[in-house]
Amino acid sequence: MASLSASNHVARVLSVASHVADVDASSRIANSWRRCLVNHKLDPARQGPPQTLTEAEIRHVAEPMEETIRLATPELDDLARVLREAGYCVNLADANATMLFSRLPGEADARMFLDWKIYTGSNFAETFEGTNGLGTALAEEKPILVHRDEHFRAQWHMFSCAVAPLFDQAGRLAGAINITSCREDLERAAHQLALAVTMEATRRMEGAIFRSHFRNAWIATVPGDGGSGLIAYDDDRRIVGACRSARALLSLTDGMIASGIDLSRYIKFDHAARGADERIELRRADGSSLGRGHVAPPLRARSHAPRRDAPIDRVDALHRLAGRDPGLVKSVKRLRSIGDHNLPVLLHGETGVGKDVFARAIHAASNRARNDYVALNCAAMPESLIDAELFGYEAGAFTGARRDGSKGLIVQADGGTLFLDEIGDMPVALQTRLLRVLENREVWPLGALKPVAVDIRLISATHRDLGRMAEQGAFRADLYFRLRGMEVRLPALRERADRADVIRQIAREEAPNCRLSEDAWSQLAAYPFPGNMRQLRHVLRLAGCTAEDGVITDADLDLPPFGRAEPDLEAAERATIVEALRKHGGRVIEAAHALKLSRATLYRKIKQLKISF
Repeated sequence: MASLSASNHVARVLSVASHVADVDASSRIANSWRRCLVNHKLDPARQGPPQTLTEAEIRHVAEPMEETIRLATPELDDLARVLREAGYCVNLADANATMLFSRLPGEADARMFLDWKIYTGSNFAETFEGTNGLGTALAEEKPILVHRDEHFRAQWHMFSCAVAPLFDQAGRLAGAINITSCREDLERAAHQLALAVTMEATRRMEGAIFRSHFRNAWIATVPGDGGSGLIAYDDDRRIVGACRSARALLSLTDGMIASGIDLSRYIKFDHAARGADERIELRRADGSSLGRGHVAPPLRARSHAPRRDAPIDRVDALHRLAGRDPGLVKSVKRLRSIGDHNLPVLLHGETGVGKDVFARAIHAASNRARNDYVALNCAAMPESLIDAELFGYEAGAFTGARRDGSKGLIVQADGGTLFLDEIGDMPVALQTRLLRVLENREVWPLGALKPVAVDIRLISATHRDLGRMAEQGAFRADLYFRLRGMEVRLPALRERADRADVIRQIAREEAPNCRLSEDAWSQLAAYPFPGNMRQLRHVLRLAGCTAEDGVITDADLDLPPFGRAEPDLEAAERATIVEALRKHGGRVIEAAHALKLSRATLYRKIKQLKISF
């Protein structure tokens, strides 16, 4: 449908509803337009913003979705990073089409979304807003691309929306993942590609939700035409849960699962060989092949393994991350030697090397693995919120506080591990409070009358030189030495001795059904990957979606020109801030807005980096 004026668009909608227009009468857009006119009684010419909830209403609506949002956030952040340069915002909405999580793109594009109220709290149900990606995908429970003037309301014609519904562990509609762009230079084919990437990310989110819910059950991953299906079962091989695709693949119903039906009626495999990352041959009940799948043991089976076997099993993830790089192998040996001693660990490495992944592996290798791993990115959290997030607060501690208060991340990590990423960006005032927690092993939540005792293992990470920052007074020296019980340097991807092995492994994980052509391999082997592991995963994930006939060629690799990797990230950050200040005539507020930093954070960085202006 070509771009139309508002009045022409209204005429077009009415003609489609009357089956007069020369469009496919069975098309999803045409059917949605008819629903909007006939069932919802909507006016395509209506102007005005979408319905938007207040902060209090958002908290109330988001509460049942908190666990889903927590589990989906890593994938949502990755998706936002992949699509940011193309001008996409990324949203997670509930089943009623209310946006509960938003990541906006760059400055100019972000302004458009804010002006049109496409952000957290806005509701885009088809019954209110007419045909749109989010509302229509939820109404039909199918992925959809709504491109520009395919929207029902004429005012949304500058946007293109690609949306994938999100289903919970029981195959019920839980919400949707929405990506929206206002870029006029992107053709429909580009949005189709972005939709494919979004659908893949959504399937991974569903897998994380399923595995978390059934963490005390065995989980079999079964190959199928519509993607892998997940089946949870108990020690007696009775099915206790199945995801949506597995239900369709095996024709399972809620009643059959509730009755504890035997898994062997559908699938047979060698149960003696089941392991957390083991690929096994799966067969149907009649003996025909289903293909190769995975079987993972329950969390309790891993947590309560015999003590003599535990050290080998528990550090397996660390060994895999170390690969054959001599420096990392040595670090893993040192980590094994400190065992379960409550020694803080400081991870140092460039952005994207996998500090969070390494920290999770350290947690999994300890006797704290059965308790929570809690993470906070100090650079991503606004300075005004870090205090409440870390230390928690009592009911009524401040305006807008939850009625029952908040435990805070440190208390949530009690008995487990607290991971503080980008610790070098923590405000000095909070450094003082964190030091007291480490010294006294207790937390004072905001508004509390007494402290809360905590037992945590702290893992910190940074790309900065904390030692030099401590010498310069930009970071508390006493806290630095508290954090640095053992320092582990994570090398950049370009520095790893086993770089080729890493590329092959990540290719198997991100594009399991594809192989690399010689030209593609040559490009990957030669590229410096300034974004390290994160960039490599994104490149291969996208390539796996675009590859034809299962072969990734050099044309599928999105590798922007890059002469060499910048070893001094602090120098690069300093140059970026100086340029922003110069561009905005030294006006800190405008520079902070352009850099997407709070004014206080920018002032802190100016002081740390000794910038004069």
